[in-house]
Amino acid sequence: MEFKQLRTFVEVVRTGSFTDAAQNLFLSQPTVSQHIRQLEEELGTRLVMRTTRRIEITPQGRKLSTFAEDILALRDRMLESCSSLGHSILTISASTIPSAYILPDALKQFGKEHPEVYFSIHQSDSEGVERGIAEGLFDLGLTGRLPEDESLSAERICTDQMVLITPVTPWFLEKKEKGSDVKELLTQPIILREAGSGSMKAADQYLAREGILEEDLHVVARINDQEAIKNMVAGGLGISFLSERAARGFVEAKRVLCFELPEGAGLRSFYAVQRKKDLPSALRREFVHFLHGYFERQQSGH
Repeated sequence: MEFKQLRTFVEVVRTGSFTDAAQNLFLSQPTVSQHIRQLEEELGTRLVMRTTRRIEITPQGRKLSTFAEDILALRDRMLESCSSLGHSILTISASTIPSAYILPDALKQFGKEHPEVYFSIHQSDSEGVERGIAEGLFDLGLTGRLPEDESLSAERICTDQMVLITPVTPWFLEKKEKGSDVKELLTQPIILREAGSGSMKAADQYLAREGILEEDLHVVARINDQEAIKNMVAGGLGISFLSERAARGFVEAKRVLCFELPEGAGLRSFYAVQRKKDLPSALRREFVHFLHGYFERQQSGH
């Protein structure tokens, strides 16, 4: 039996709805159902009776809800008294995509739920993030690749898709309308990220899959700033591989065109990185747990 299962059950009882509980806890509805089922299996009794219109909490479920509320309240008091959860600063080193396009909304939501917590964010490339965590300079790292340093651990928190963006010109518009393969466009001048970035690693994996060497490309610039890359592409200076999250605003504004990579290519993950030998603080554990739920709910469309 885990705290997260008890928290889920208490919320189901409080709201009288699996859907509302999932929304309030930033979980998918299947995850809520799984938590309830796991509790029922462990206790060997039905806790919730579901009909087509509503749910009913069984007498055993009511008993568990009372105990669970006491357990969770005691846990909160314990954390407040025995840890540094209250009025704390969490230092995070994040690579470009997480710091600019993934963390802002997540931090805003976490801050609403934990007004006593503050964040200090340092942006670097993926190598810099790993180095900073390994040296103990930050509490947590968020990066777009698995760390090579064996002293670090990584938990996947969400995924993203690499795309190719191009200027808006008649030639590229025609290619877009015809559904041209990305490989056909790689004869054009291209702007690449620097070698230390997770985005460049994802682009390299796609190029290797297609049998294209970097020296075969007409590289006009190497830039590690996503906004600069988007502006240069929009200005007609070349094409570029970019995170779909980073490109979304420019695509919606019709300042650049977006070409999807072939199925299975360009999919990348983002990871929460920590030192294996660390004993995570209550705040860090709470934040990583929140990130898992937040992005699980976001990616499931709830």
